[in-house]
Parts: sequence; C-alpha cells; structure tokens
Amino acid sequence: MIIKVLGGLLLIEAGFLLLPILVALVYSEFSSIQYYFITIAFAVVLGVSGLLYGRNAETYLGRREGALIVTLIWILYTLLGTLPFWLSGSIPRFTDAFFESHSGFTTTGTTILNNIESMPYNILFWRSLTHWIGGLGIVVMFLAILPMLGGSGYQLFSAETTTPTRDKILPKISQMATAKFSVSIILTVLFSVSLRFAGMNWFDSINHGLSIISTGGFSTKQMSIGYWNSPLIEYVIIVFMFLSGVNFLLYYLFIKFQFKKIRRNDELKYYSLVLLFATFVIFLSQVRFELPLSWLNIEQSFRNSLFITTSCITSAGLSTEDYTLWKPFTWIVLLALMISGASSYSTSGGIKMARVVLIMRLCYYEFKKMVHPNAIIPVKYEGKTVKDEMMIHVVAFVLIYLLIILLGSFILGLSGLGFEESISGMITCMSDVGLGLGDLGPSHSFAEIPVFSKWFLAFIMLVGRLELYSVLLLFTPEFWKE
Repeated sequence: MIIKVLGGLLLIEAGFLLLPILVALVYSEFSSIQYYFITIAFAVVLGVSGLLYGRNAETYLGRREGALIVTLIWILYTLLGTLPFWLSGSIPRFTDAFFESHSGFTTTGTTILNNIESMPYNILFWRSLTHWIGGLGIVVMFLAILPMLGGSGYQLFSAETTTPTRDKILPKISQMATAKFSVSIILTVLFSVSLRFAGMNWFDSINHGLSIISTGGFSTKQMSIGYWNSPLIEYVIIVFMFLSGVNFLLYYLFIKFQFKKIRRNDELKYYSLVLLFATFVIFLSQVRFELPLSWLNIEQSFRNSLFITTSCITSAGLSTEDYTLWKPFTWIVLLALMISGASSYSTSGGIKMARVVLIMRLCYYEFKKMVHPNAIIPVKYEGKTVKDEMMIHVVAFVLIYLLIILLGSFILGLSGLGFEESISGMITCMSDVGLGLGDLGPSHSFAEIPVFSKWFLAFIMLVGRLELYSVLLLFTPEFWKE
C-alpha cells in the first residue's frame, strides 16, 4: 500500500510539472522544455510502477505507514523538483539545486540565488509553484483530489498536519482536505488579482500569489518586495500574509455564517494580539523622536514594522528592507515570532499559536496553584478543559522543538557558521521562515554556507515542516517494533 500511495502522489507532481512548460512556451524559452519532460518521464515511470506494484494492496494504513509515506514523499518530491534547476544549468551544483527545491516545498523560502532576475521565467514559476504545492500539503492535496483511502487517510493527514488539538470542524478527513484545497485556490486567485491591480505585472502577481498564500519566501526579485517600493503593494501583501496565517478551516465556518465559533477561536485572538503587540514594540523602536515627526515618516515606520512582524509570525519570509540594520533588541522580537508561528491548519511554520497559548495558561495556572495549593484549576482552551495527556503532549513538543534548535545551532557553529548565523539559521529553517541574521539576512543568501550546513538545514526544514514527529519517529527503533 505504501508503494501504491507514493505512486499516486508522484503522478500528481508530474501533472504540476506541465505548468512551467506552459510558462516556457509563453515566454519562448523552448530550450528549457526538455528538462521538464525528462523530469515528468521519471515521475510517470515511478508513479505508474508504484500503482501497478500495489494494485492489489489493502487500503489500510497504520500510524507507522503514515509517517513513512509522508516523509518519503516529501523527499521524492524534492528530488524530482531538483531536476529542472539542475539539468537546465540554472543552478549548476546539485546540492544548491536540492536546497532550493527543498526550501520551496517546505515553504521555507531560504535561497542560494544571488541573481534572481537573471533566472528564466519558467524556473521562477517552478520555484513559486513548489511553495504552493508544499504549503497546501502534498498529502492533503492527494486526499482532496483522490480520496481513495477512506478512513486510512487520517493517518496520512495527521502525519503531515499535526496540531495541538484534536478538534475537527468537518467530520471526514477528505472534507477537511478538500476545504483547505478550495480555500488555497480561492485565496491565491484573489491575491494574484489584487497584486495586479496594485501595480505588479501578471507574472509577478501570480508568482507572489503562489508564494505568499503558502507563506513561502520566494520572490521574483532579489530585493524581494522592496523592489517595487509601493505602499499599496505592501499593504495588500500584509493583508494576505495575515489571512494565510489563519486556520484555513475557519474560512469554512465563515462561508457557513458560523461567526460565533470564529469569535470563540482563542488561537485567532492571540494570533492577532501578538502580531499587533510586536508591531507596536518594533514601531516605537523605529520612530526617531528626536526629529520633527511627520505623518509620512510615522506611516512608513508603521508599515515596515507591520510588514516584517507579519512576515515573521506567518513564516512568509518576505522583506521590504534590511531589518538587520534595526536595533538589536528587535531581532529578539522577530526570532520569537518565528518560533511561535501563526495558526494551526494554516501554511505557517513554528510551534503554532495554540501551543503557545496552552503553555502560557499552564504557567499562569501553576502560579495560581502556588497561591491556592488546594485548588483544582484545570487548563481551559476555547471553554473546554484540556486533558492532562494533551498538555503533556504540548509541553513535550515545545521542549523538543527548542532542544533541536539549541543542538542544531551547536552543530552549525561547529561547521563554521558564526553565532548569529547559527542561531537564526536554525530558527528560520526549523520554523520554515527564510529570514536570518548576519550573513543570512535579507541582503544575503545561503549560497556561501558550507555544503554540510546546507544538507543539515535541509533536514531541519523537513523536520519543521512535518512538525517533528513524522520524521524523528522514523529514527526511533521502538517505533518499528510496534
């Protein structure tokens, strides 16, 4: 069954690879077409072989099979996605091509390119498309398009989209997958059209629509959004970055006019409040009170602060200016936003705001218990008591997450990276953000870091995108003894 599911997923990627061919035809980049056909041929052969091999397999998947399929398919998608970059010579080194492809599918947005504008249109489009595919979720897309697994699809869905709560807005996994798929398409179209009317051309609009809805960081310009120097474009992007950080299943409630449930959503409230608070703090640090204040300067400082904070908390990874030139304490705020992330069932990375809320409430209630030792004070979330088992799971997740960042920073330091680069590199790749500090800041790229660091960070991107367990459990001997 594992081989069969992998085969079906590879055929879906083959279908997506037809789209950059259309772009190549539109822009008369005929020499690039052959490399996509070679990649498609590989995907079709592997996909059909997998389907034929597993044609008589039972449609049952356990937790172990789900974790294995999800991890393997992300690696296979990355490898096939590497070929157009590498074979075309756009990215001559295989390591760099793999890093770029993996950064795309995991929606990290870190890049090794220092000459983005010189890339062919079809390559730029494929970069953005990898974001959209990865942001939606490879398995989620499979369940939405080919819901052939029935109840077994839950193991795949949960392996790719682990969440701190077990609540399901829709009763069936296929319905949840379809809802996320539909919302992604609608938001992508709305965003692309909005950017076109804001001043971008259609090519740039569509590419940024694919990238930002998936909260990826790839842009068609080396200067990212700062290239356009347009307040209107920046405000449009801010709005859609925020919307992309919202739990996609809440849009289903919105369509069903279930506004009370949306208002009761604790995660959305705290996501909005944390974003506004961080923006206010950074905004105050940007305003130069010693100079005569003007509306223009205040608005620009507010816009830059709001843009960067939204980009960090949603893991969109776009920038309008070099924030590494700001006051150092703002870096701490931005790194904290990267770690926290936005909402569950969104395309953002990080710990997710629901887990942050639960940890904060646990700490608060522990202090209350010290004052009232005999009191029974349960942790509540959205009006419901959170079970001890769930809280243990959340605490363990956060501790493992932070421990990986700590150990990974140590490893990167040993490989030759500086302190700022090691810490920020781990956080940005673990949280799938794409923005770093020092030589990994928005004015630089990951091109010059050691080869070992690139492969290590690629692994960290996968761990962060699949939220730890699906990948790490595969390295646990006890997991295979079940």
